[in-house]
Amino acid sequence: MKVLKFGGTSVGKPERMHHVAELITKDDQPKIVVLSALSGTTNSLVTISDLIAAGDRPAAKRKIDELELHYRNFVKDLVHTESALAKANAIVTEHFEFLNIILKISFSEALNKDILAQGELMSTKMFSVFLEEKGIDHLLLPALEFMSIDANSEPLIGSIKVKLTQLLQQNSNKKLFITQGYICRNIKGEVDNLKRGGSDYTASLIAAAIGAQVCEIWTDIDGMHNNDPRIVNKTVPVEQLSFDEAAELAYFGAKILHPACIWPAQLFNVPVKLLNTMQPDAKGTTIEEDAKSYGVKAVAAKDGIIAIKIKSSRMLLAYGFLRKVFEVFEKYRTAIDMITTSEVALSVTIDSDTNLDAIVKELEPFGSVEVDKDQTIVSIVGNEIAQTPDVLKKVFNAISAIPVRMVSYGGSKHNISILIPAAYKKETLQMLNAGVFGL
Repeated sequence: MKVLKFGGTSVGKPERMHHVAELITKDDQPKIVVLSALSGTTNSLVTISDLIAAGDRPAAKRKIDELELHYRNFVKDLVHTESALAKANAIVTEHFEFLNIILKISFSEALNKDILAQGELMSTKMFSVFLEEKGIDHLLLPALEFMSIDANSEPLIGSIKVKLTQLLQQNSNKKLFITQGYICRNIKGEVDNLKRGGSDYTASLIAAAIGAQVCEIWTDIDGMHNNDPRIVNKTVPVEQLSFDEAAELAYFGAKILHPACIWPAQLFNVPVKLLNTMQPDAKGTTIEEDAKSYGVKAVAAKDGIIAIKIKSSRMLLAYGFLRKVFEVFEKYRTAIDMITTSEVALSVTIDSDTNLDAIVKELEPFGSVEVDKDQTIVSIVGNEIAQTPDVLKKVFNAISAIPVRMVSYGGSKHNISILIPAAYKKETLQMLNAGVFGL
């Protein structure tokens, strides 16, 4: 069985939904198809939720009405028979009645999660109506019946496997299943989600749970590129990556893939393919266990980085000093991306300022603390690059004019990371594209 995930842009217009239907019916192989919300929907739902939380219900009502009009127009071009139009419009009515009802209810985090779930629920139900109109046999498989997370928002892979397997066995006469990405139930049984980009995560978890032949992630770009095509003009798709290489790229800013998507597929050794809905014949990128080649494969950049430097000639080399510093970040559940040390200073980077003031206050007894915001981590990723001749020379010759704040090298055999001021991101990526890839 294959798992295919289609993102918001792939289902964002009626004609694209039509195209998705063609892609998933090209052969008779059993499939589970995971759909995101229509492009722009989740952003609109976040805005609606924020307005309700702020008490601006008239503005929330206007946003709800605007979104409903978009869906009414979408339905007109999606299906055409009288019965299909009635069913699709009934789905829109049902979900927008819910959104209008919540305008009268006290806001809560649980209600917020319910609001955010509406996009995927609508897109899958509408797509199901379209498939029914076309006479395509399938089953709508509600993700809320099998996808679940624990108290720490981590997926309960064992439970997912058991529940999903049972549902598939109960419907063994079906070969095509449609389900929602992103949404799930939490430990309390409430509607919750896998955070932004979570539809990739859903697809990977499903693929792992059923031991799928492959997990295909369909987007609007033909695979993982060697650099950011939004910033660099000359980029090329990377045909093959190992799970480790892909995980590094996803974590350090490659937008095509959700960072959490890799581990379930890697754990159960399910190949992942990144494919282009608009160019289905393009090779895309295959992600699997073996790297199959050496050297630099791609560059990624992660924005919104904060560098924190603790300078203490008295304490840095003292026994237990590093442990005490890391305990501060652990206390505030703040992950560290990069770390460098010298004889008198320790520098680390984080990607969230949520608890920055509290962290700095607790670090101050250890020495002077300096904070640099608006930084970017640029990662050069490939298999065994630490041992590949001339890689460091090429990288640092290419960016000799860039003020580098930190360098991380040797911690991973797949990654060289540098920290630069965010203002130099575009220039750095372009220079690396020319100096490392010759493009």
